Amino acid sequence: MKLGVLTILFAQQPFEKALDYIAASGLQMVELGAGAYAISTHCPTDRLLRDSRARERFQETLAVRNLGISALSAHGNPLHPNKKSAQAHREGMRKAIRLAQKLGLDTVNGFSGCPGDSERAKYPNWVTCPWPPDYLEVLQWQWEKQVIPHWREEAKFAADHGVRLAFEMHPGFVVYNPETLLRLRAECGDNIGANLDPSHLFWQGIDPIEAIRALGAANAIYHVHAKDTQVMLANVRVNGVLDTKHYRDELNRAWIFRTVGYGHDALFWKDFVSALRMVGYDGTLSIEHEDSLLSVNEGFQKAVALLKQVLLTEPTGQMWWA
Repeated sequence: MKLGVLTILFAQQPFEKALDYIAASGLQMVELGAGAYAISTHCPTDRLLRDSRARERFQETLAVRNLGISALSAHGNPLHPNKKSAQAHREGMRKAIRLAQKLGLDTVNGFSGCPGDSERAKYPNWVTCPWPPDYLEVLQWQWEKQVIPHWREEAKFAADHGVRLAFEMHPGFVVYNPETLLRLRAECGDNIGANLDPSHLFWQGIDPIEAIRALGAANAIYHVHAKDTQVMLANVRVNGVLDTKHYRDELNRAWIFRTVGYGHDALFWKDFVSALRMVGYDGTLSIEHEDSLLSVNEGFQKAVALLKQVLLTEPTGQMWWA
């Protein structure tokens, strides 16, 4: 298993300077924002698509630093009821898929998206309960008329380009837990899988280890994010885990995103990596830093230090009695 980072964290730095820092920190992989919400100057998708020499220079820039690419990311909402926004995000993901093929990559990360409640909707509508019965009617319409038709077509497009789609199970979108991820996979194709980010599972009350077992049984884990969440139990006991307060209102929120190790200790992360290995995942742990209490450098370095310790304690597979 290799250690990587989503380079949007270093978006304010020139690409080569960011890569120098990442390589000097002992990482082996980078995940690059390539479309939709995840646009980054580090990966000029349009230019790389049309210019083979630019792609060669791009890959050489990584190779001389012994860095590989774990995935391209095109996180967006291609099901948005605003047709212009939806089309832009769909095109962003398709460009990322085409670029992945040209770069010899097999994984593009993204979101499943969320439609509105009808063809007349203006905003997405994330259904979280079954009653009043209107909500189940909305959910049925979303999946039958929007979600399944769209992702059947996009999964085929990705498969035709030799690419897998790895969805982050993210509340606010139709795929937010293992059950919804596996439903989409069953309906739309087995080149749809998970970009498993435990931070979004913790606050929903999902045990990431059990999620790994459920998804691993279906060989549905394609990429993994390393990001933590701290659940603020004093606030949860009063108002529960659903929380619309701004992420900067850390004191009063039910939960906040944290650097690896600041929501759950090293023992959890050892169990997390061990569970991944037991289901056959040997890809990248890609650090995603969204901790509002730590600076970019401090949060990144603390995550690197803990995950290096965890990965170094992995068994080699060679037993003394073998």
